[in-house]
Amino acid sequence: MLAFEPQLRAYAMSLSRSADRSDDLVQETLLRAISKIDTFRPGTNLGAWLTTILRNCYLSDLRRRRHEVEDADGCYSEALRAAPEQEGQLEYKEFCSALREIPFDQREALMLVGAAGLSYEDTATLCRTTTGTIKSRINRARTRLAALLSIDSVSEIGFDSQTRAVMAGGQGNGSKRWSF
Repeated sequence: MLAFEPQLRAYAMSLSRSADRSDDLVQETLLRAISKIDTFRPGTNLGAWLTTILRNCYLSDLRRRRHEVEDADGCYSEALRAAPEQEGQLEYKEFCSALREIPFDQREALMLVGAAGLSYEDTATLCRTTTGTIKSRINRARTRLAALLSIDSVSEIGFDSQTRAVMAGGQGNGSKRWSF
């Protein structure tokens, strides 16, 4: 097997284009060949068998590395964060409880605009009222929710996107930002 090492190294270098990586490939090839020597059929081409093992090692490594991201300075891994679920669940329960304390007409308008993403005009049509009335109901509902949840600014609203949409302004409703 060692007699084929220069050929294996040259082939590994042509595949990986890295001296370090080609050394690793050759080493991995020889280790696999030794561990699977019982599968080699005497009288067949040992060089071809070793080259096939090297190629398979290279392709396996490519598949494995396809899902890896180089992050030498750690910026990518720093950006990958998930908020603890327990806190979000507690905030959601608290939000639902506060939402139940708001009068139905205000809650309906707030949910249609904030959570469902309807425009003020569409919500007014659904509720059979004017756009101004819908805007007023939503403002009163948000102010009441903020008081019930002890929220002083939009930045204090949790990570849940639907809760943020309801409290800070839903999609497509024309409101840009809500201030307390």
